[in-house]
Amino acid sequence: MTITKNETAATLSSGNNERMNHVAAPISGVVYPKQSELDRYVAQGALGFETLVDGLGSVVRQYPDNVALLGPDLRITYRELDGLSTRLAAAFIKQGLRPLDRVIFQLRDSEQLVIAFFACLKAGLIPICTMAAHREREIGYLAELGEAKLHIVQGDDPKFDSVAFARKMQELSPSLNLIMQARGEPQDGILQQDSLIADIDLTEAESLLQHVQLDPFQVAVFQLSGGTTGVPKIIPRFHNEYLYNMRCVAKWLGFKPDDTLFMPQPMVHNLNMGCCFGPFLMTGGTVTVTPDLMPETLISLIATTKPTWLMLGGPIIARLESAIHEGRVNLSNARGVIVANSAAKLQKLLGVRTHNIFGITEGVITLTHKDDADEAHDTTNGRPVSEFDEIRILVPGTEQDAKPGEIGEPVFKGPYTIHGYYNAEERNRETFTSDGYYRSGDLMYTKVIDGKTYYVFCGRLKDLISRGGEKINCEEVEMAVSGHPAVAAIAAVGYPDPVFDERLCVAIVLRDGFMAPTVAQLGEFLLDYGLAKFKWPERIEVLASFPLSASGKLSKEKLREIVKENVERERAQQAN
Repeated sequence: MTITKNETAATLSSGNNERMNHVAAPISGVVYPKQSELDRYVAQGALGFETLVDGLGSVVRQYPDNVALLGPDLRITYRELDGLSTRLAAAFIKQGLRPLDRVIFQLRDSEQLVIAFFACLKAGLIPICTMAAHREREIGYLAELGEAKLHIVQGDDPKFDSVAFARKMQELSPSLNLIMQARGEPQDGILQQDSLIADIDLTEAESLLQHVQLDPFQVAVFQLSGGTTGVPKIIPRFHNEYLYNMRCVAKWLGFKPDDTLFMPQPMVHNLNMGCCFGPFLMTGGTVTVTPDLMPETLISLIATTKPTWLMLGGPIIARLESAIHEGRVNLSNARGVIVANSAAKLQKLLGVRTHNIFGITEGVITLTHKDDADEAHDTTNGRPVSEFDEIRILVPGTEQDAKPGEIGEPVFKGPYTIHGYYNAEERNRETFTSDGYYRSGDLMYTKVIDGKTYYVFCGRLKDLISRGGEKINCEEVEMAVSGHPAVAAIAAVGYPDPVFDERLCVAIVLRDGFMAPTVAQLGEFLLDYGLAKFKWPERIEVLASFPLSASGKLSKEKLREIVKENVERERAQQAN
């Protein structure tokens, strides 16, 4: 059950003011918002006393027979989703898990993922949202840092034995007491999701969960940052602020209970959880579940579900583009498409209103609105979805405001922007301004259209590559590749790509007497190293030396130009 205002808060009277100590049981390593800020956001109506579980419960009561999850051979109503997740939540409790225990989520999109996600929330467990493609380096680090007790894996991936992998991680991470496979044939010593649900009825489950107290001001989910320091950083997202985040997006875009969302991207990504399937499930709409990313599967799913909203990244557009031109993709039912960039180009291709989005896992979200002028849709990333979001553009490296329209580093503050990474004191000291704004490490400028201020994303200060929305940390790749016996020096940079926006190239200086590895050979080395495949370089440049800046340091700007020129020259030759 959710703790109410009176139960969570030690209330002190001072005149007509109330001061509420919101967090009942703080977690060591979590940076909670300042009490004064919480009080202000509560008083202003931004933050309330509902959890994500309350949000789902409200929708279940209003729209029990609406379809929540839809796909090939899949149709689950809100009533069914609620019942299945309640039974699994109670099963977790019976396995000895307790509120605030952490759970590694390493799953591809499926109905089991959504059921397990809400089951964790109902049991007070905290999902750590890793990717299915993560391997030893990431999972081992995150399991240890988060002290995870349960590892949930796919169980039926023909290309990767996730259960064997989980057993290996269990040996390396002492806290991982339990492994659960979401799908596939049951294996000895491994929990199986459907079996856990089948072994407990709803009445018993509801009785067990009566003893679980949920705090709306407590951590709901541990999301991950792309980071620049070698491994992902853990970002705590709290129940009431994440719910507020989702409801703001739903209100801004006008999601309705009879809407259907097509979103063939990883559900555990914050962008998709906080801006797509999360807001839909907090509204009563239908979320499609994509079994695979084969073009014909995507085309068929669009045809059968007739989505009113779509979230499309570059790689998905590439898979569908030929079919769109051929008229085999019918988007006549669609009211909007969320895209990360290229809104004008995609609007022309799709014939549907596109909404450019800018968002960070750490908090703030900007989106264009249906009432905005075409210029805003075509050239900006919109405006903040919350009236309480605060954005400043600073001269990089300072706390001085940039001039209007001047490119600078955006810094953020608001009811759903973090106050610190989990167990990262040193990083936190570097990440916030003296007055508490979060430094994004991005580059942005403002643009005034019809008297409204819009924000335009134009790059990153951080050394990250964004490959089709997947963030790749250059330093992490450099650390991995530097261990190859042929490599004397290494620098990782991105290069432009029409499908993924960016791909990853490593420039290397060879050791004497060694031949350069091919991309495939380097991939084999990184497989043994344990680096996730989406982080593997797709291009290798062999240089005699690296370009230097005026101060004698490696100039990645000059290196990017070298790689870009080489790529463009090769493409021109291929075109001829």
